[in-house]
Amino acid sequence: METLAEFFETGVYVFMLIFMRIGTAMMLFPGIGDTYTPVRVRLFLGLGLTLVLFPLLSQIMPSEIPGTFAFFILLFREFMLGAFIGIVARILLMALDTAGMLVSLQAGLSNAQLFNPALATQGSIIGAFFVITGTMLIFVTDLHHLMIYGLVNSYEIFPVGAVLPFDTMGELVTKAVATAFYTGVSVAAPFLVVTLLLYIGMGVLARLMPQVQVFLLAIPVQILLSFTVMAVGVVAGLTYWLSFYEQGIRFFFGG
Repeated sequence: METLAEFFETGVYVFMLIFMRIGTAMMLFPGIGDTYTPVRVRLFLGLGLTLVLFPLLSQIMPSEIPGTFAFFILLFREFMLGAFIGIVARILLMALDTAGMLVSLQAGLSNAQLFNPALATQGSIIGAFFVITGTMLIFVTDLHHLMIYGLVNSYEIFPVGAVLPFDTMGELVTKAVATAFYTGVSVAAPFLVVTLLLYIGMGVLARLMPQVQVFLLAIPVQILLSFTVMAVGVVAGLTYWLSFYEQGIRFFFGG
């Protein structure tokens, strides 16, 4: 029969392994891992989720306690896997930042910079709006539950103690970047089409009336058209991205 001392010794070892992956991923998840979320809140969320999942995940942990060096190697592996999961989830969110930057370029507002909390740096004002709205939609539609389920399911895809599949992880990150960029361009496609048509019309008008500064006069029209298209199509664009985000989480982590 296991003594209390052995239980605490094994429990602390298992708890640290679980917390290393879950805590690292929680530090990078959209919304939870953003700069406007206090570090203590992120830490307590990671500890709380680890405590809740401890009875479930402790059954698939290595029963033997390794030596000090091997234990630190295990912790490093779990840290890398948690960072990989969090980075992929954030890359899928960055599709909205790509869309916002393209919309800002087409609207002539690329110089209007604003602090983007998801990137912790300056970004386009429309990109910041898209990212903040997308983060809110993740929690409103309970997609953060899917992320947590995918995090738990990652123990089946990447078992504890197994060799890190760096080639597979690299391919998944590359695929996430490619699909996120494609989705961002798809969300911004209506703006690209409308602006292209406007530029074609202004080019024809400039040939017909060379003495008029057509493109200078077209800037207010360009901004007005961009905001009109955004007012009409922003719901469809965000809905399309939300579907992409859900499919991406299911594809990469089996959520």
